[in-house]
Amino acid sequence: MDALTDLAVDVLETADPLRKIELSHQAAAAWRQRAVPVLGLRRPPLRPARPARPELRRPGDMPKRRLGGEAGRIALLHALAHIELNAIDLTWDLIARFATAETPEGFFDDWVKVADEEATHHGLLSRRLGELGSAYGALPAHDGLWQAAEETAEDLLGRLSVVPLVLEARGLDVTPETVERLERAGDPDSARILHRIYTDEIGHVAAGRRWFEWECGRQGRAPIPTYHELVRRYFRARLKRPFNVPARDLAGFAAAFYEPLAE
Repeated sequence: MDALTDLAVDVLETADPLRKIELSHQAAAAWRQRAVPVLGLRRPPLRPARPARPELRRPGDMPKRRLGGEAGRIALLHALAHIELNAIDLTWDLIARFATAETPEGFFDDWVKVADEEATHHGLLSRRLGELGSAYGALPAHDGLWQAAEETAEDLLGRLSVVPLVLEARGLDVTPETVERLERAGDPDSARILHRIYTDEIGHVAAGRRWFEWECGRQGRAPIPTYHELVRRYFRARLKRPFNVPARDLAGFAAAFYEPLAE
C-alpha cells in the first residue's frame, strides 16, 4: 500500500497540471479517510516535474504586467495559475520531505488540506483562462518560486518561515486590491476566484504559523526571534508594507513577527 508520503512524491513527479490536480485530490481523500499510512520509502525529487510549457524565465526577464484590458487580465490569471501550481508542489514537498514518525497527525491534516485547496485554486484559474480564450502555458512564467524550496530543503522552520509566512502572507496583503480592480474592470468571475483563494489562504498562513510555533517549541526556540533570523537568512529582503493586518490577525500571525522586518 502506498503511504501518504509516496502519494506526495507521485504528485511531485507528475508534469501534467491536470493530472497533478487529480492526484492531489485523490491523495487528500485517501488521507481524510485514513486509508493510507503516513511514511513510505520514496523521497521527493529536488525539483518537481514540469510541463513543456510555460516557458520558464528568470524573474528579471519577465515582461511587466498591466491589468488593463483582457490581455492584462489573462496575464494576471496566468501568473497566479503558475503560483498555484508551484504551491501544490511546495505543499506536497513539505509533507514528503519533513514527515517523521514523531510528527503529529494534525500536521498532515493541515497540510493535506492546503495541498487539496491549492490544487482547486490552480484548476479554477486554468478554467477561467480557458473561458477567456487562453490556457495555462500560453505565456512565459518565472522560475524563481522553487528557490525557496531548494534553499530550505533541510530546514522545516526555514521552509515554514518563508513559504506560508512570507510568500502566502504577502498574498493576503495584495489580493483584496486585485479583487477590487477586477470588479472595476467588469470581470466578476475572475474576482470571485481570487476572493476564494484569498479566503483559503488565511487558513494556509494560520497553518504555517501554527506549525512554525510547534516546531520552535520542539526545538526549544523562541518563535519571534527565530522567525526574524530565518527570514533574514532565506528571504534576504525587507518585507513590504502595507500589511493586511485584519487578515493576518485572523491567521493568528501577530505584527511582532513581521513589522520589525518591514521596509
